[in-house]
Amino acid sequence: MSKIATTNARPVLGTLAVLGYIIMIVPILFVVSTAFSTGRTVSFPPKGFTLDWFGAALGNNTFMSSLGQSLQLALIATVIALAIGVPATIAMHRGKIPGKSLVQGLFLSPLVVPELVVGLALYQQIMVVLGQSNSIALLIGHTAILLPYAVRVTGASLALADPAIEEAARGLGASPLRAFFTVTLPLLRPGIFSAALLSFVTSFNNVPLSLLLQDRSFRTLPVTMLDYIQQNYDPTIAAMSTLLLAATVVVAIIAERTVGFAKIFGGINK
Repeated sequence: MSKIATTNARPVLGTLAVLGYIIMIVPILFVVSTAFSTGRTVSFPPKGFTLDWFGAALGNNTFMSSLGQSLQLALIATVIALAIGVPATIAMHRGKIPGKSLVQGLFLSPLVVPELVVGLALYQQIMVVLGQSNSIALLIGHTAILLPYAVRVTGASLALADPAIEEAARGLGASPLRAFFTVTLPLLRPGIFSAALLSFVTSFNNVPLSLLLQDRSFRTLPVTMLDYIQQNYDPTIAAMSTLLLAATVVVAIIAERTVGFAKIFGGINK
């Protein structure tokens, strides 16, 4: 009976999978095709073929300035999140910490707390009470929302690692520090790489937190694009979105070539 049920369910699952791909891919194709249109406004089907809008996007000083600031913020926030999350994950998995489940819940709490609530709390405490700048509050906020990725993904990789290997290295005379760098860290490399990748993309694409905490002197690219599309309706925004999509595909190809998606994301669900 189970085999019959599985066989009967395959067409349904296949249909749902196709519908899911259509829902995800078709809107992207609309945006990409619009970026090559000769029309002066965003419209579908596109009119003609041109690359002028890509030149307009790359020549937009506001976009380029915001792109640099977004990359800087995402990189710094990712490094800080990993610097905090990786040691904390190792301590929670290998150490004896009182209230371990509570500590882990605190690290994962940004996943369930709305980002607007986090942003409002940071605005009140960091900027109003402590008098710090918007950039400091924005960096703290981005680091906070990235901590769950550092802890969860690295923890999945650490759970798959055999602690007996590290114990064997220490039994052969390696110091705890040398055993960590020569045995444990190489085992964690796929998890750290995947956590860094997910954290960077999450920070770069963040809108709610950035919209609430940034000021005129520091504006991230997604918020700048949101402001642009509220005032303009030309395909420049589609061209910029297409460039970001292409960059994401390049990063995905590099990740697949260097580590492999099976190693990067496979351990998360195990």
